[in-house]
Amino acid sequence: MNKRLKQTMLLSLGVGLMVPMLQACTKAGGSDDNTEKVLRIATTMYSGPDGEYFRQRFTELYEFANKNVKIEVIPTYDEKYMYGYVQPDPKEKPEDPLAKLKELMQGDNPPDVVVFGYEQLEDLIADNLLTQLDPMITKDKFDTSDIVPAVIDGIKKLGDGKIYGLSPTFNSSAVIYNKKIFDEAGVEYPTDKMTWQQMFDLSRRVAKGEGADRKYGFSFSTYNMGGDMTYATQMYTAPLQLRMFDEQGEKMTVNTDQWENVWKTMLQLKTEKLLPEQLDMSQMRQMDQQQTYNPFQHDDFLSGRVAMSIINYGELDRVINAMKNAEGIKGFTPFDWDVVTLPVHEEAPDVGGFMGMEGVMAINSKAQNAAEAWKFIQFVNGEDWAKLKASSNHNIVSRQKYIKKKDGIEFNLKAFTTLTPALMLDNKLYRERQNLYRVNEIGSRMLQEVSQGKLQVRDALKQWETEGNQLLQKIKENPNGPIDMPMPMAG
Repeated sequence: MNKRLKQTMLLSLGVGLMVPMLQACTKAGGSDDNTEKVLRIATTMYSGPDGEYFRQRFTELYEFANKNVKIEVIPTYDEKYMYGYVQPDPKEKPEDPLAKLKELMQGDNPPDVVVFGYEQLEDLIADNLLTQLDPMITKDKFDTSDIVPAVIDGIKKLGDGKIYGLSPTFNSSAVIYNKKIFDEAGVEYPTDKMTWQQMFDLSRRVAKGEGADRKYGFSFSTYNMGGDMTYATQMYTAPLQLRMFDEQGEKMTVNTDQWENVWKTMLQLKTEKLLPEQLDMSQMRQMDQQQTYNPFQHDDFLSGRVAMSIINYGELDRVINAMKNAEGIKGFTPFDWDVVTLPVHEEAPDVGGFMGMEGVMAINSKAQNAAEAWKFIQFVNGEDWAKLKASSNHNIVSRQKYIKKKDGIEFNLKAFTTLTPALMLDNKLYRERQNLYRVNEIGSRMLQEVSQGKLQVRDALKQWETEGNQLLQKIKENPNGPIDMPMPMAG
């Protein structure tokens, strides 16, 4: 893997670079005596065979700098299903990595450090399973001022202003735009923190053409999604915390003016053909036979079909490599691009979409070795670690000072670090009731029927409410077993 190769190269960069740095880290965060200590780290993340992948990412440098510390990695993610060698029993509830983590944290030999996803932090705080880090941060004068606001503010948001974990890296999305399309239309480029309405209005000004020559204004993904309105709606509503059902998971909450406005907004984008439509595969095959094949034909942005698109930070490598190697890519013409923040809602002017923090590190409230746990968290979230890991392809280090632009390319990197993440609703409910995702299936069907002109928006929302309430009752009675979906009502 490229990622592993880069990490290996970093680890062998040189005794001249690494040893002084790690010696400094040892003095600052390492152990003062030679007594062997065991630090137990449990994680809900994919860790690889014998925790190899996890160790490469997070623990090897610490073990190098602290010879007397032995780290035990305890994964709670069941990896036997990952490659499809073992098929899960549909009659059994899938094993929940977070539930297993909680069980370990309260067991007889609890882990000292826990590493998990940002979406799991709120649940662990609510169950009083984590140690508040603020007193340790203050005592050791651990500097958090340089941590990306989106990361530290996102963590504080879930802890009622307090810090219960730190994340050394994160991943987020922004809007990438094709400067050539804007220049040809004589339209100004998008800017940071535009409202969704402003961005949609801007997309109207650059969209033009018909059929295969159509230039679309905006896309919720660089990949052609064939007009997936459900995904677009989820991205759009995430910062609004718009609920499908109440906090108890017992009653639908979609038959409202706010949901109606959202659906009408999404449908208007489709009606105006501002969003890319489904690719014509027969046309793609014909182009291939005519030797006009575009290697990026399924990528709406690189193919030049869309002016603006939401893109994940990790996807930028594909864009950069395409532009650098354009001469050798048949059917591809390079163009200038840049990025801006995701658009925002007026009701939530500083909130973007979903953000991945991989992974949030915290101290178990029942840790047997809390002092060493804190030293480890300080080390991995400190400046020296960030300096060494700053060249990651897929994640961004949380220390602003060491964030590097990919391959030295000039672009608006702050677009990925400015907005705080939208909170994911009902994580606990979805874990406890595995069938809850099917509520969204009903909504997708209703939205499809509206887009096909079979139902009016409000009528579709009422139908979603009725069928959804029936489904919620069945799920409450049988949270994880087989569920008979409600019969679709006559349109």
